[in-house]
Amino acid sequence: MPTSHQSLLRTDEGASIELAMDNSSHISSQTEAVRVPSKRSRWWLIAGRAGIAAALLAAGGLSTVSDLLFGSRMFSLSGATLWLLATTLILSGIYAVIQHFSLLPIRTQIAVQLGLDVLLVTWLVWATGDLRSPYVAFYIVIISLASVYQGARGALITSVGCATGYTAAMIVRLFGGEMFGDEIFGGESFLSLVSTPAPSLADSVQIIALNTVAFFVVALLAARFAERHTRSLEATNELAHLRALHERIVESIRSGVVTTDLKGNIFTVNHAAEEITGYTAASIRGQHASRMFGELDERFEESISAAQTGDRSPRYETEVVAPDGLMVRLGFSIFPLSTQTGERSGYVITFQDLTELRTLEDVARRQDRLAAVGRVAAGIAHEIRNPLASISGSVQVLRAEAAGDSMQTELMDIILRESDRLNRIINDYLTYARPRPVELAETDVRQPLSETFALLRHSPETLPAHTLELDLPAAPVRISVDGDALKQVFSNLARNSLKAMPDGGRLHAALRQEKHGRTFIVFTDEGCGMSPNQVERLFEPFSSSTTGGTGLGLSIVYQIVRDHSGTINVRSQQGVGTTITIELPSTRETVT
Repeated sequence: MPTSHQSLLRTDEGASIELAMDNSSHISSQTEAVRVPSKRSRWWLIAGRAGIAAALLAAGGLSTVSDLLFGSRMFSLSGATLWLLATTLILSGIYAVIQHFSLLPIRTQIAVQLGLDVLLVTWLVWATGDLRSPYVAFYIVIISLASVYQGARGALITSVGCATGYTAAMIVRLFGGEMFGDEIFGGESFLSLVSTPAPSLADSVQIIALNTVAFFVVALLAARFAERHTRSLEATNELAHLRALHERIVESIRSGVVTTDLKGNIFTVNHAAEEITGYTAASIRGQHASRMFGELDERFEESISAAQTGDRSPRYETEVVAPDGLMVRLGFSIFPLSTQTGERSGYVITFQDLTELRTLEDVARRQDRLAAVGRVAAGIAHEIRNPLASISGSVQVLRAEAAGDSMQTELMDIILRESDRLNRIINDYLTYARPRPVELAETDVRQPLSETFALLRHSPETLPAHTLELDLPAAPVRISVDGDALKQVFSNLARNSLKAMPDGGRLHAALRQEKHGRTFIVFTDEGCGMSPNQVERLFEPFSSSTTGGTGLGLSIVYQIVRDHSGTINVRSQQGVGTTITIELPSTRETVT
């Protein structure tokens, strides 16, 4: 493995480890945050407490009204109880202010509220004055809330506080009744209201013990529930973050990834797939993957067979037409997608853009062939040119001595014309084999392009049925080029397009300069078009099959564009037309 590849591998592994550590830390912090109640739930706690106090006050008011109207009281609140409920409402307002302005840490707020709740309920149970006070149930509510807001540990601590407060209040009631009588609290006990005889000391101790045990049992159950709930939330958060991590990994890789169902319908598309193909996920989701990768039924079976036998998944290549009409070459592999139980649920298709790679390979092969042909052409041209000059000179002498209208004169005219044509071909060979060096100068590309079309409009090659369109920007497009060489490029491309439209058609040329400094010249015709094989061999000598020439004109075009460190791209469809795009840099780069 090359050193650079090893370095890249170490970098990727380090990045993966760092990402995993960051994710683990994030999950840990989120797990800790599970025990911190949300802002909304804290507002519910404050509102719920105030609501219960308000409901009890309302019930007492309705009971008083019923007593006045009908002479029967359904519910009685002592003066102490009224003061307690009023205190609860006031404290709820204070809690709301602290919550709104974040005056205390969240856990401190909850601990203070639950601690004061224990004291208030103890006061309420003490004020009602009996062991069977219905308000004892509020202790259970407080313990349950503690398990929700503070977890298992908070529930156990709260249960100890509830048991201590309740036991102390009942002991004072049992043994200090004369000192702390009902007159202090301004109300009647619950048992006196329902005409129930007071329990004996043994029964009282038993009731206190049972209630205390009940507090601890509720606390244990609530703690168990809180622990399971916390673990469930931790697992849910961990799964959610692992899923988010996997999604980020899929979105971050530079290869296209497409998942499908068992029928081949596209389910997910990552960002790299959108960039490579030009299609958005929304536009192709739900469509069959054959739209992008061609016929897939046989390839699905081959990938399944490879997975079952442990062989390497086959590699395929295909071409897809992007939304902008350009052809993109894709190299892809297919892998079965399985569930945790091993059941196949779909397919994963990973692919890369091979367009540039295949273009470079084609350019390399073309340059090799052109170099070989150029050397042969140069040698043949020199060998033919001298005998051709002798033949042409001899025929001209004979032509001067022959009669004007004889058959011999006509034949010699044919020989002279063909000799001239052959000489032009040889000149083209020499131009191609030994091109003159380009002479770069800052040039407004609009000028050679407009001059070419001006000459073309008065050329006999342009028929009345031909339409010439030139789209030039208003601002100058100045780059370092050889103006005469570019004019030859434009002339050859335009004349070639006209020959491809013998029955007429539209020839459109456009010039534009992108922000990054690259300049584009685009020729579009409505000619007969070419097959993929013809496009591949278009810039090779002797390959012209559409215009009847030798093909040297386009070979020279290719060579001039290459000498300018530019690129030329051809897109053609038979029966529709051809588009040739020349891309030139703003500054000349070194050609190797």
